[in-house]
Amino acid sequence: MSAVIGWALAAAALLVGWLGYGWRGLVLALTVLAFWLLLQFSRTLRVLRSAAQSPVGHVQSAVMLHARLHAGMRLPAVIRLTRSLGRKISDEPETFAWRDSGGDEVEATFVSGRCTAWHLRRTNASP
Repeated sequence: MSAVIGWALAAAALLVGWLGYGWRGLVLALTVLAFWLLLQFSRTLRVLRSAAQSPVGHVQSAVMLHARLHAGMRLPAVIRLTRSLGRKISDEPETFAWRDSGGDEVEATFVSGRCTAWHLRRTNASP
């Protein structure tokens, strides 16, 4: 959801609360909004806590990560999927990499916090 839609819904909730029930409705709408924000904050902390327990830029299987990525995926969703913070490769555009124990690596590019491109680099398997 875009930020504009979120703020518009919050303003609409406050307006409906005020028009429908006066100051009590406004307090109820503020309480619901604060609860929703706390849920989002808790969700973000849970993702970051699980990512903090893994080495930076490490993933169990780079091939599986490559298969699960899709365009438009937000960075927190990718972190939740990998259970690791990515190793930052560049700032503009934001590019992160995750490597597995076999040496395969996935590089993902993010624009405005959304995944726009990704590619898999496989190690050469020697016979």
